[in-house]
Amino acid sequence: MAEAKMIEHKLIVTIVNKGKSSKVVRASQSAGAGGGTILDGHGAAVQLMLGFSVEPEKEIVLTLVEAHKASGVLDAIVKELDLNEPNKGISFVIPLDEVVGIRRE
Repeated sequence: MAEAKMIEHKLIVTIVNKGKSSKVVRASQSAGAGGGTILDGHGAAVQLMLGFSVEPEKEIVLTLVEAHKASGVLDAIVKELDLNEPNKGISFVIPLDEVVGIRRE
């Protein structure tokens, strides 16, 4: 059996306040990503509001991209979500050794 050409991938993980994930996906797509997976989450830092403790609601966006697209997609996310400003969110890139189950075009 012939071996398939290996394409390197990276995973961009972006954590933003609830309601901002669609902006992450749109920015990613505009930079060449196919889309993203959105997960609900909550922050570990407890805030006090009117004497009650509140856990901030977050959304986690997982964006799988070919390795050569990762930098451009990350830049688009950072720009669209203003992630260089405090308390706007965080985004980081994880290199992946193997990926299975994705469509090859």
